[in-house]
Amino acid sequence: MRLQTAIDRVSLEEAIALAKQLDGKTDILEMGTSLVKDYGNLAIEKLRESLPQTTLLVDSKTIDEGAYEFNQAFRYGGDIVTVMGAASLATLQACYEVAQKENKTMMIDLLEVADEKIEEIKNFPEAIYTLHHSVDRKDQFDAASSVDAFHKKYPNINRLAIAGGIDLDQARILAEQGIIEVVIVGSKIAKAADPLKAVNEFMGAVHK
Repeated sequence: MRLQTAIDRVSLEEAIALAKQLDGKTDILEMGTSLVKDYGNLAIEKLRESLPQTTLLVDSKTIDEGAYEFNQAFRYGGDIVTVMGAASLATLQACYEVAQKENKTMMIDLLEVADEKIEEIKNFPEAIYTLHHSVDRKDQFDAASSVDAFHKKYPNINRLAIAGGIDLDQARILAEQGIIEVVIVGSKIAKAADPLKAVNEFMGAVHK
């Protein structure tokens, strides 16, 4: 399992400083959607320069104009780019084609995506599918149970990620479960009093 650390809702200067701190300490660093919206594609380039040792994910949450947005994100230095599972099948196909051509990765965000739509979009073998519990929801999220249920329902989707308030205990359980490829952690690392200590703890839990 790999650890993806998300940086969100901070200034670009703060994001760059944190990225430099975490370079080589986390498997993947995520440029959160707020940074994409606040600072645009040129900020991808600045973060890329700060991460010589780390995979960079751009959480663009693409919903349309798939080929254009993916081409731009990869051009400026992204390694993985996100598209919403709620997008049209044509948009997902366009994103996937660009990712394959560039030897990069498409991540599909399944936030609030119904089973009927998942059936329609389940055939992208090199894509990572992300189970995502919305930050706006107030109900509890049992990550391991959600992963188990999804895996049983869609056994042919081999590359899975999970996001949504994952703490250290949940990360350990997910690692022991052995289904997830990427666990996504945001504020538990990025907003911690000591981000380096926090990332090391999560890496220890993830890489058993």
